[in-house]
Order: sequence, then C-alpha cells, then structure tokens
Amino acid sequence: MSATLTERPAAAAPRGGAAPKRRTRVFALAEARWAAAATVAFLTALPLQLTGAPAWAWGPLYAIAYVTGGWEPGWAGLRALREKTLDVDLLMIVAAIGAASIGQVMDGALLIVIFATSGALEALATARTQDSVRGLLDLAPTTATRLLDDGGEETVATEDLVVGDTILIRPGERVGADGRVLDGASEIDQATITGEPLPAAKQQGDEVFAGTLNGTGALRVKVERDASDSVIARIVAMVEEASETKAPTQLFIERVEQRYSLGMVFATLAVFLVPLAFGAAVTGSLLRAMTFMIVASPCAVVLATMPPLLSAIANAGRHGVLVKSAVVMERLGQVDAVALDKTGTLTEGTPRITDLLPLTGSGLDEDELLALAGAAEHPSEHPLARAVVDAARRRGLDLPVAEGFASTPGIGVTATVSGAVIAVGAPARLLDGAADAPSTETEATAAAVAVAEELERDGRTAVLVQRDGVPVGVLGIADRLRPDAAATVTALAALTGASPVLVTGDNPRAAARLAAEVGITDVRAGLLPQDKVAAVQEQERAGRKVLVIGDGVNDAPALAAAHTGIAMGRAGSDLALETADAVVVRDELATVPTVIALSRAARRLVVQNLVIASVFISGLVVWDLVATLPLPLGVLGHEGSTVIVGLNGLRLLRESAWKRAGATGPRPVQEPARARRSR
Repeated sequence: MSATLTERPAAAAPRGGAAPKRRTRVFALAEARWAAAATVAFLTALPLQLTGAPAWAWGPLYAIAYVTGGWEPGWAGLRALREKTLDVDLLMIVAAIGAASIGQVMDGALLIVIFATSGALEALATARTQDSVRGLLDLAPTTATRLLDDGGEETVATEDLVVGDTILIRPGERVGADGRVLDGASEIDQATITGEPLPAAKQQGDEVFAGTLNGTGALRVKVERDASDSVIARIVAMVEEASETKAPTQLFIERVEQRYSLGMVFATLAVFLVPLAFGAAVTGSLLRAMTFMIVASPCAVVLATMPPLLSAIANAGRHGVLVKSAVVMERLGQVDAVALDKTGTLTEGTPRITDLLPLTGSGLDEDELLALAGAAEHPSEHPLARAVVDAARRRGLDLPVAEGFASTPGIGVTATVSGAVIAVGAPARLLDGAADAPSTETEATAAAVAVAEELERDGRTAVLVQRDGVPVGVLGIADRLRPDAAATVTALAALTGASPVLVTGDNPRAAARLAAEVGITDVRAGLLPQDKVAAVQEQERAGRKVLVIGDGVNDAPALAAAHTGIAMGRAGSDLALETADAVVVRDELATVPTVIALSRAARRLVVQNLVIASVFISGLVVWDLVATLPLPLGVLGHEGSTVIVGLNGLRLLRESAWKRAGATGPRPVQEPARARRSR
C-alpha cells in the first residue's frame, strides 16, 4: 500500500506559539466615538448644503460636528494654555469658529473632522500597542509543576517560583521559568526569544527560557531567574520603556506651531487694536482683524502637509504596506541606516529541503531517498518532518505506509517502511557508537559524516537517513531565502548610503551563510532581544536614524526603540505588528525600499506645498495690512491656496507615483535554481 500526498497540509502553527489576542475595540475609545460622530454629522450635512437645502436642515448638523469633534482638542488646548503653552489644537478650533463666524461653516467643520480623526487614530494605535504588550505576558504559563524534596510534586503559580526550585516540563507544555536542564532531553521551540526557525535540542546543562514551547520530551529544570527577571518579562519591559521614552514625533509643520500660533494671535490682536488706538471705527477694525485671521490661519499650511503624506499612505496601502500615521510616513524618508532580522524577514521562516544527497553504494536516487525519509517522517509533527513531507508532496511522490513509528526527542524518528527499519534524525546522535560497526557500514558512516559536516559548514541543518542501521543519504534543510531579499538589500543600501546590518538570534554559521547570499557584511548573530536593542542604540548614538525590519516577538523591543520599525505581516507576531510603525501586509520585502522612496517624494511635495501656502498667505496678509482686502476676496484667496496645495498633494495617489518610487527599489528577480549534489 502507498499513500499519495495529495491532501493539503495542516496549517503550521505560528512560530513560537501565539499569545491570546487582546484587542481594544475601536469604539471602546472615547476619541473614536467622538470622531465618528463628527464625521457622520459632517458627511450628512455636506450633501444637504451642496444640493441647496435650507440652512435649518444642515446648520444643526454642522454644529454637531463642531461640538463632537472639537470639544476634546479644544479642552486640551485650554489645558495647555493654562500651562502657558499655545498649541495648534486650540488654534485650529479658533480658526474653525472664525471661519463659521463669516459664513465658511463647511470649511471649519472639515478642519474639525480632520483633527478629531487624527486624534482617534493616535489613541487607537497607543491602545493596540498596550494590548500586545499585555498579551505577550500570556505566553508565559501562569502555573508550573514544582518538584519537592520528598519526590512529590505540586502545582504553583509561576510568580511564586524562586531561584533554586526544580520544575517539571511535560511534553507540549510551556516552560514556566528561565532555568537550566537538570535531566531529560527534548526539543524546544524558542522562536519567541531567539527567532531561530527550528526547535533547539535541549539536554542536561542547556538553558531554557520562560514562555518557550516544549516538544515531545520531559525535562527537569532548575530555576535560575525570578519571574520578574525572565527574558520574556524583560522583553515586555523593554517595549514599554522604548514606547515611553522614544522622543515625541511631530510633523514638520508642528515643530513651529508654537511660534506660528503665538505670532498669529498677537498679530490678529494688533490688527484690531492698533487702528482703534488711532481712532478707527470698531466695525472696520474688527472686519480687518477677522479677515487677517482667516487669510493667516494655518488651514492651507495643514493641508500642505497632510495630503501628500495621506496620499502616500493610501498608495502604499494599495500595494500591501500599512503605514500607521502621517508622522510615520514622514519619518520613513529620514532613515539612513537599516537593521534586518533574518528568520521570517530575509527568509520565509519555514524550513525547506535544500539538498538531497544519496550516498554512494546506497542504490538510491534523490526521489527514492526522499520517499524513504518522507514515509518515516509522515506521522511526525516536528518542523523538520513537515519540511521533508512537503518536499515529497511537491515532487508528487507516493509514500509507503510506515509502521512501528517512534520518536526520540533530540535524536529523530524510526519506522518500518517496506520491511526495512528507517531512521531519520541528527547525524551525531544516530551515528553514536558506529565505530564498532562492520567495515562496510563504517565506510558509509564516514561518508555520511563528511557530507553532514559540509552541509553544516554551509549553515544548513543536516539530517541523516539510515536503512537497517546503515547510512543511505543526507538531507540538507534550511530556511529559504526570499526571492527578492538580495535585490532589497541592494536597494536599501543605495537609498541610505550604508549597507544594512543583519541582527538575528540564529546561530553565526547560518547567519553568515545567508548574509553572504544577500550581500550583507555586518552580521550580528546569536542575539537576545536586549542585544538587538543595544545594536540599534549603538547606531543611533552615532547619529544614524535606524529602520528596523523584523517579524517576531524577539524583534519587538528593537522595533520600538528604533527611529522607525517595519514588521512583516504574514508571519509576524501580534506584538511585532502592533509595536511596528508600518506593516508589510503581503510579506513582499521589495516594497520596503519603494515605500521609503515614496516617503521621500511626499516630503518633497510637503516642502513645495509649504512654499505655495507661504506665498499665498504672505501676499494676502500684506494686502490686508497695506491696503483694504475685501473679505470675500480674502476668503477666495485663502480657499484657493488650500485647493491648490490639496490637489498637488493628491498627485501621490496615482499608480505612476508608486512606479517612480519603485524605480529606485529592487527589480523582480527569479529565484535561482539550487544546484543539487549527489554522491
């Protein structure tokens, strides 16, 4: 009998397991509810006004938009005023009310809606990040099995464990505390901590981390750190600290809001009071001051900044890159250094067969070797087993039914296939004691060792296949490089003027091999989360603005600490997705340099728009001060400048804008065929 692998494979579990998601609902936030109410009222009033409905039909709706969208920023502005600070929120409310006072009700309401929506998005982003930080704590189990001196055991809360306690980790359980293995052997998926794509074999003397997932073996572990000092707890602390201490980010125009706001207020008062001091009529002075406030209001300046950035965000979103705010889009164009994670970022995060190497004298070809290994591994849930079975599925091989399946943690699997005992596993463990075998087996063993060592020197994981105790072949397994990785690295280096840095928790050999393939020379391997943060901070202390690209829980602190962070969306952990400033939703790494170039194009348009707005505002202000600027003409000039800069900013919505930005990014490349070697 044979089993043809035609069924769809079971969905792989997320690397390192997933913490239960805690997500604040949008309308659980007061800011979101007020912004939604203002938006609905505005969108209801606008068509009524445009179609000529009487003012009593749309006027109250605009009033609702003013109140619901404006009371929070207005109150915040008043609180800031009490602290002797004048911020742009209060200025916008005053400008909106001023616009309404001279009949421009719709313009003022639009300004209110823009500000209310922006505040709601900021509040939502903050809440979601806090959700993910709290959810990360769910990775660590709440209870653990503590072994007693009399040989008994008890279930205790993990926070009650103290250094020196011994705990039992059963198969399939999460490790309850950071510690060291006293007894037992197993394989632990510790991708949440190190980012390694494959489970790590653990035996006596090896270190284990809280929150990681145990495999099929049982372990006795001596606790070496308190729960508050575990690696997973330190990740939470680092993310929170980075989020709190990261310098406040502002749009370009917000950096001068204090001076502009104060200047406009004092200038408006002067325009009103100075003529009065020389005997001018109150009505004329008030009209001139009101005209001045309208033409000098920052509406055009605000729209000079936002449309290019929002258009760039929308364009990037159409192409699978979610940029979370206009501030982030502006900051992306400032980066001049890049730090890349390895597993799940430059690679696909899933182990795959790279080499099929039948040994001389085995009588097997590549397909026959893969069929034997696939049949033996078919009942196993180990990631390496899935890689073997998936390779057989892609080749359309018929796998014989395996009998007597057994799995030994840290060693491999055995099964009877077509009357022969097939063993698949780690070469060092399977070949232990092979020196006492007959000479023919010893020759096969020596050949297998040589092949395995060569694969491991190349950074691959070697898997030995034995038939009735005799080595018949070796499989090479590695995390597959993304097809566009090398071109992306080249494009990032061209954009920033510096070669990206590889920061990974994986082993140095695997990291060095992959770095050589993509053209990275600066490799930092074997890093824990705090080490990645240190690597980022080292560059930032040197004056660089670092972009971090990652996908795992272990990348989250670095994503939070960096100038800008981008997460890979498909396999990214919940914490990484929420901590990052942008998310590559479709996992197309080549979009990263394109969105950086698009950000720089948006920044150029912002500068253009600011020049246009400044020219209009300056001209109208001078006209109002030197001569008599009719109010309707002032409003027309003000609104005209707003329309011009708005339309100019919308140019980045076009598909051609993405294509132009992509001209500096990587070209699509075909994945090179891997050369297969055989012996």
